[in-house]
Amino acid sequence: MSSKTDDARTAADAPPAHGPAPGPTQDPANTINSLEDLEALYGEPLARSLVKEIDHINAHYRRFIEHSPFVVIASCGPEGLDCSPRGDPPGFVRVHDDRTVLIPDRRGNNRIDTLRNIIRDPRISLLFLVPGAGETLRINGRASIRVDPALLESFSIQGKPPRSVLEVSVDRVYFQCQKALARSRLWQPEAQVAKGTLPSAGQILQALSTSGFDGEAYDRDYPEHMRKTIY
Repeated sequence: MSSKTDDARTAADAPPAHGPAPGPTQDPANTINSLEDLEALYGEPLARSLVKEIDHINAHYRRFIEHSPFVVIASCGPEGLDCSPRGDPPGFVRVHDDRTVLIPDRRGNNRIDTLRNIIRDPRISLLFLVPGAGETLRINGRASIRVDPALLESFSIQGKPPRSVLEVSVDRVYFQCQKALARSRLWQPEAQVAKGTLPSAGQILQALSTSGFDGEAYDRDYPEHMRKTIY
């Protein structure tokens, strides 16, 4: 993403503060309920926004996947929707062929919301990010959960294979332009939130717990726990 675009965004670009922000009204006339009204509001899609969508992974999209260390997986099931991050060294999502990608599922908290959804509904959507890149890449497809021993072993890091691998059959692939990341200044160092601005995981868990959870101890011990269990 160009520095010219990033530098143009300053504090003066932020919306002005004029007291409490208004919420939505109850007037039905202020709600869009039909495709006709929606299309009238936004107009026709730009031609380039349609031509970028294809049904396979071409050479350009493959390079994006191979440089991405982070993907978000959206899934759906009887209990509702889920959106879950996955991260590993760049290229951890393997392009098996132009219509298939493979994603290792490493150890976590065993909620396995994404995997539970896939068992009941294989449809998923992937959003790839590459640090420093303004564009994002999206894949829509269908997933299955694979446990082939040789496949798992091929994804080993620090001698530890993933529990399973998601095999994603690609339906549609396309990139998203830079506007969202330019507006958010996501990759700009000065936009990073200072440590202590947000509540820690321990503070959140202690506030939500009814069993005397020790949030301070959790925060103190977690770095070592993560070091031992990250793979």
